[in-house]
Amino acid sequence: MKTTRVIAIFFLLTFISLNGADEALIEDLEQNLMAPCCWSGTVADHGHSEMESSIREMVSQGLTRQQVLDKFVATYGEKILAIPKAEGFNLTAWIMPAVVFVLGVLIMILYFTNRPAKVVPTQLKQNIRHSDQIEQELMEMD
Repeated sequence: MKTTRVIAIFFLLTFISLNGADEALIEDLEQNLMAPCCWSGTVADHGHSEMESSIREMVSQGLTRQQVLDKFVATYGEKILAIPKAEGFNLTAWIMPAVVFVLGVLIMILYFTNRPAKVVPTQLKQNIRHSDQIEQELMEMD
């Protein structure tokens, strides 16, 4: 009798842990697939939909994460993936933020290191034509 209970508890715990693993896989897939109804968010953002039930069905059949993703890519194309694959033209989505950041930092460095020196008013006086005459007329106005 004790052996039967132990075996039953073991199977129950195994079923619960597998079910928890399946739920984690389903959540991961819902976060990584775009909702084809409007293409504006992931499946997880849209609540209960036909796509969620398709994901649950595929996971319950024992398909792996990659197999499920491959099936949806075959149906909808790569735009179904929330995170694009880092290959081909999609590399620009991964590289461009870093390139823009580096360019921004370089522009700021060049701007702040190559600013012209402040001009002292005595230097200005030498560069202005007829500055003595202007000074004299200003003095007369006071």
